[in-house]
Amino acid sequence: MGLGSELAEGGVANPMGLGIEGVVKVRRAWTGPSEPVIGLDGVSAKALSDTIGAIYDCALDPQRWPDTCLKIADLCESTGGGICVHDMRHVQNDQLFVFGYQQQFLERLGSQYAQSPMAAADIVASVGDVNILSTDRQEWLESRFYRDVLAPFGLTDMIWFPALRTGGRMASMHASRKGKAPHYQQLEIGLFKLLSPHVCRALTISDALDIRTLRSEMLEKTLDVLAAGVFLTARDGRVVYMNEAAERQVKSGTSIRILNNRLNPVDPAARAALSNAIDRSAADDGDEDTSERSLAIPDRNGAGYIATLLPVQRGQRRDILAPFAASVAIFMQDPLEAPMMPGEAFARLHKLTGGELRVLLALAEGLGAKEAADMLGISEPTVRSHLQRMFAKTHTLRQADLLRLLQSSTPAVRAPQPRGL
Repeated sequence: MGLGSELAEGGVANPMGLGIEGVVKVRRAWTGPSEPVIGLDGVSAKALSDTIGAIYDCALDPQRWPDTCLKIADLCESTGGGICVHDMRHVQNDQLFVFGYQQQFLERLGSQYAQSPMAAADIVASVGDVNILSTDRQEWLESRFYRDVLAPFGLTDMIWFPALRTGGRMASMHASRKGKAPHYQQLEIGLFKLLSPHVCRALTISDALDIRTLRSEMLEKTLDVLAAGVFLTARDGRVVYMNEAAERQVKSGTSIRILNNRLNPVDPAARAALSNAIDRSAADDGDEDTSERSLAIPDRNGAGYIATLLPVQRGQRRDILAPFAASVAIFMQDPLEAPMMPGEAFARLHKLTGGELRVLLALAEGLGAKEAADMLGISEPTVRSHLQRMFAKTHTLRQADLLRLLQSSTPAVRAPQPRGL
């Protein structure tokens, strides 16, 4: 009786009914002697048991998948492999835990995955069914997919199985060989068939197709480069996430603080207004009122932040922020600290010449027309001529309007800061 049969007979064939305690028990059960496994010459029971145990560890911690994919690839002597998610609705192929491939190959595979033999086979395959590309070797070698996608990167064969389906998406595990390595044989097919039920169970147990842990980390990295402070709150107003800029704003304590895990402006009127705005945004259950709301969060000295609230519990916003269970996103920005758009980008946007851009940047530093002319080594009438042309190109009427346009053209992303600053 095989290891897969033992697991099924042990009462854990239903992956969603296994639970964390069940996963731990299964993980502890995978021990055994070092003798070769019948039908898998050269593969010891110990190596196989360690690999299956690692698979179930991934059910509790999806971050372990990269190392586990390496273990599986080593067992079947593969040079590359991993797990990828195919979005059938949007024809996307996301390589989540892959190794052994050039980035150019991954991009080409992603762009042509819908036309690949893998996609065609997976339409009719059941979850866990193992396939290899070289089943019909001659037909495969003559295929356009082999010539255009695999051959340029030296790949000789791929073995895979669909591991999970939810809605319009599918996760699959694969391994590959390149160079002079032989095509996959019955040994590797048998090994994959033995491992596939465990991979499928582990993915289903952890609902890894959503990869909430990974989504959360990637989203945090994105939010941490925003210039504005980002606060995500639950329906009851509790703060469930702050990016780095938001943490700095709270730490300064001049305008906004955290009290009882809720945003607490120092200004009483702003405190009441923000609480009311969060309640209204969290209550936006219909599509007719999901627009942003803005309000001032002043400090005691008359400065402060502008807070913009956005409901995030419907549509794509909800999907993107699902890892945080958030209902409202609050963007807190100090208008005085908003970085100006890089001069070159602003110039290209409005078709400014190099001379016009130099004048604009000098004026943006607070210099008058005469001071700018002296600094740039040109005459004051030339500065004013440049100004007139810039007014026409930017559809502004005065210098103050032009500078305000430059100031308001702020990037959402701040420049990377050295660690420790």
